[in-house]
Amino acid sequence: MTVRMPRLLLAVALALAGALLLAHLANASPAPASAGTARLAALAQDVTAADGHRYDTRDDTGRTMDAAQIAQDPDGTYLAVYHTLLDDGRFHAAVATSTDLRHWHRRHDFGPGTHQASLADDGHGGYVLAYERDPRNHIAVRAYADEAALLEGRAQQAYDAPRTLSRCAEGTPSITAVRGNTIELTGHYRADCDTDRQLRATLTGFRDWHAEPDRRLDRALQAWGNGGNLGDRAPVELDGQRMLFVEGQRRKGDFASWQTYAYDAVSGRADRLAISTHGGSRAFANPSATLVTDPQGRPALLVSLFIPGEGAAPGEAGQLVYWRKL
Repeated sequence: MTVRMPRLLLAVALALAGALLLAHLANASPAPASAGTARLAALAQDVTAADGHRYDTRDDTGRTMDAAQIAQDPDGTYLAVYHTLLDDGRFHAAVATSTDLRHWHRRHDFGPGTHQASLADDGHGGYVLAYERDPRNHIAVRAYADEAALLEGRAQQAYDAPRTLSRCAEGTPSITAVRGNTIELTGHYRADCDTDRQLRATLTGFRDWHAEPDRRLDRALQAWGNGGNLGDRAPVELDGQRMLFVEGQRRKGDFASWQTYAYDAVSGRADRLAISTHGGSRAFANPSATLVTDPQGRPALLVSLFIPGEGAAPGEAGQLVYWRKL
């Protein structure tokens, strides 16, 4: 009995672990999570079929445009917020403008220790910007009265959020909605000061901050075997269906294991996107997608992905921007 009991306990433990794994993987179904996620996959997976693209995207000063998120203003100008690791050893977030999605003119540097920027219009001619700020990594939010103020860095309101879910880091914000004086965001928090997990938050009146874990999104990504960091994400709407374009890392510390997913909040499931590039890069991070009018005047889906050097084909490392007409 004393010899067989540990074996019995081991067998029970293994059976339980297997059952949990099967339950987890059941959510990683080959069937699409929704019609919207299937549509995103059809448009975004094949970079070689894009109507335009640029690898290793840089601004006119030569700065890399890492983790670029791109929007379009009413006059058709494209706006990109992004970050670059500079010689001072700090990340600097910046904003740049373009008329063709390939050539970018840097307009303002938001200073050292700013990165992972997200931009949204406020519905009244102004813009809201969120980014991760260090030291004591946290989410910072800024409001700008209009485009000129944004391009000159003249914020009319500012808020630096307290860390309430992790004593180590909260960041990679993405603005999902601006509703009057309420800003809705997503982000990550460093769970147990070890691994990034998803959060959602609201900022009301640039005074009241509330953040909570998004464990449902965590589970959808973990169902695909992502045991590392669960990081950046951005909202996208196709054919009237809203979803998140999100990254997951299979193994912590392995930058070649980053992949992208389309998450449907209604079903609570995610589809993995099998991105195919011209050279065959294998890793993709910091995803975002938005509907724009392309440089030829056609409705298009614009996709932005960061290709880590560890998973990049020759000549493809860095920020990839591409678009597909609808």
